[in-house]
Order: sequence, then C-alpha cells, then structure tokens
Amino acid sequence: MKLSVVIPAFNEVSTIETLVERVHAVPLDKEIILIDDGSTDGTRQVIEKLSRCQENIKAFYHAKNRGKGAALRTGFQAVTGDIVIIQDADLEYNPAEYPRLLQPLLDGRADVVFGSRFLGKPHRVLFFWHYLGNKILTLLSNAITNINLTDMETGYKAFRADLLESLVFKSNRFGFEPEFTIKVARQGCRIYEVPISYSGRTYAEGKKISWHDGFKAIFTLIRFWLFD
Repeated sequence: MKLSVVIPAFNEVSTIETLVERVHAVPLDKEIILIDDGSTDGTRQVIEKLSRCQENIKAFYHAKNRGKGAALRTGFQAVTGDIVIIQDADLEYNPAEYPRLLQPLLDGRADVVFGSRFLGKPHRVLFFWHYLGNKILTLLSNAITNINLTDMETGYKAFRADLLESLVFKSNRFGFEPEFTIKVARQGCRIYEVPISYSGRTYAEGKKISWHDGFKAIFTLIRFWLFD
C-alpha cells in the first residue's frame, strides 16, 4: 500500500518544514505532494528546498493564490498512491494519527474516512462561533446527503485514490469540503469517521478561514445539491 499525502499551502513559512518532517516520520510507504498556492511569505522557497533534498516529494506552484480547492485539484493530478490523505500545512492536524485514519480503508470497511474533531480526542479550546458554525454546516450537509457525520468541515480526509477517476471537483476555495462530502455521499461511498486530536490556531497565529467562508460553504452545499 502506497500513501499519497496531498498538502496545499498558502503563507505557511513558519510551519511547512516542521509539517513535512512529521509526515516523513510516519513509518509508511508514501509520496508527499506539496502545492504552494501563490504564497508571498517564503513558503515557496522552503518547498523548493525540501523538494530538492527529498526524493519522495513532488512540488507544484501556483503563480497566484487560487484557494485550497484549486490547490488540491493540482495535487490530485499527481497522485500515484493507493490511498490519498489530505493534510493541511498548519500543524493543526497530527500526521502521527495516519494509522487511525487508514485502518477502515485497509480493513476494506470504507472508501472514505473523515477525521472528526468532535469524537472525544484532545483538542485546543477555541472560538465558540466557529464551533457553532461547523455544527450548522454539518447538520445541513447531513440533511442534504442523509448521512450522519459529526465534522463535515474537518481538514483530515482519507480516501481510495481510484475514486479520483470518477470524482470531479470544481470548488476553488474552502468550498471543497462540502463539495467533497456531497459528491462521495452521492456516489454511494462507504464513509467512516474516526476520532482525531486537533490543535487549532488563532488568527494571530495564522488561521485563515472566516465567517465569510461559512456562508460560502452553505451556498456550495445548496449549489452542488441542486445543480451538480
């Protein structure tokens, strides 16, 4: 089994190298696919250095910021592994928990695995309104898809790589999360959730998602439910 870890990054110069070191430390056969999404803080230069030094790193660069969804589409085109993990570059999610994400896939029980921040693992306490917004989005997503996720907006998702042959994603920014959820549910994929830990950041520490993105996520859910 070969793992493809797809890592979109935008202005993460303070975390990207440490994150790649932690991914490398996971004792699994893997390729690391880094996508710099038009960073202006030196992230691109760090990725260039890492890709020169490590053979299992593939690096791609956007000339301007296009969003997480667009960066993931670029990365998905380079996947050669059997299983894909989406990994944010900000150290909020711990690569040491890959085995927990992968187990339902390796056991043949799942096609897609969501890592849930709300199933009991340790997490940093932050932002009530983000928590409430996530719950509302997850409830709306569940009503549309008729599944019972606890954390639709999680950044940790693992899935069989061959699903990319039939799934076409269009969202450029944070709308990727609801679009992904609707499309794997509509396709009849077997979906599991597993508990993960979460070390969230403050805006001062570099957090990027805002309430604007929450409203856009609602629009994305309705759009792909009704029109795609």
